Amino acid sequence: MLKAERLQKIVEQIAKDNKVILDDLSLLLNVSTDTVRRDIKELSDKGLLKAVRGGAIMGSQVHPHFKERQHIDTQQKKVIAQKVLEFIKSGQVILANAGTTTTAVMEALPKDITLTVITNSFPIISVLEDYPNVNVFFIGGQLNKHSFSTTGYETIEAIRNFRADICLLGICSIDLKVGLTDFDYQESLVDRAMIETSKYIIALSTYDKVGTSDPYYVCAANGIDVLITEKDPSVADLVGFKDAGILIK
Repeated sequence: MLKAERLQKIVEQIAKDNKVILDDLSLLLNVSTDTVRRDIKELSDKGLLKAVRGGAIMGSQVHPHFKERQHIDTQQKKVIAQKVLEFIKSGQVILANAGTTTTAVMEALPKDITLTVITNSFPIISVLEDYPNVNVFFIGGQLNKHSFSTTGYETIEAIRNFRADICLLGICSIDLKVGLTDFDYQESLVDRAMIETSKYIIALSTYDKVGTSDPYYVCAANGIDVLITEKDPSVADLVGFKDAGILIK
């Protein structure tokens, strides 16, 4: 198979499944994993996908819509949500950004919990309408149809009126040197505002996002207090974050 044909196959597979696994591509294309890795790097450099550990996911230029993302890595997000619950206590004020992982956390909350939740996420609002003891503040602003959330100046100014006990931050990318980054500029500004007005920052990330980066800066890696993934905290690639003073769960 010619190189151009391989690259096209990889792009088609990404469009179909939103992610590709290195070993699976090697079998599909009948080439070595090193060859596939080089192909992925080339496509990543062009912005057509995003190279991650063991494969690739949708790149920043073709980042999947919320409706598509909510069906990706669902089991991993459930594991993350269960880990988050140990930090959430009745009576807290929680800021939650828009994302499929933060939505999974809200879906995992005990039905009788008493909280105040502030969010810019329409899906989170939809989940919390079934929680009788959760006081909800929805932050208005410009509709981001891609993420079913609000962004913009009005959103950021509204966030600054609150002082949250915990910020639940679903993230796009995290790297020990680069920090937390986002593929969407407006969402990165909203995340910054949430961090600035919260006492305790919990970043939620599936493991494949660790060690990756996107174009728009949110904060330094040590700007968060906790990093939660679906993996065991002792995984080698997470040790560096622990050494930086971040609690790993």
